[in-house]
Amino acid sequence: MTAGAPSLHAKDTIEADCRPGCGACCIAPSISTPIPRMPEGKPAGVRCVQLDDDNLCRLFGDPRRPAVCERFSFDVTLCGERREQALERIAALEIATE
Repeated sequence: MTAGAPSLHAKDTIEADCRPGCGACCIAPSISTPIPRMPEGKPAGVRCVQLDDDNLCRLFGDPRRPAVCERFSFDVTLCGERREQALERIAALEIATE
């Protein structure tokens, strides 16, 4: 987190610059490792069961959170300026890396 960067403290803590309520990183990519209540992981384009109604991860800060999710961080180049851009760009990256 950079000095002076905003942070959100609600039910979960959001990384600096992450777009609260976006959830694109919990929908667009496939996750091949187990997730609580999704033991086979999840396919691309499927909403993770750990994403709540506010599009916040229920496992944020939880040791059961998959490592791939823990390592994912906001990047304006990937996430764009709007949620729709993030969904499109992450989905395109998923297809390009299949």
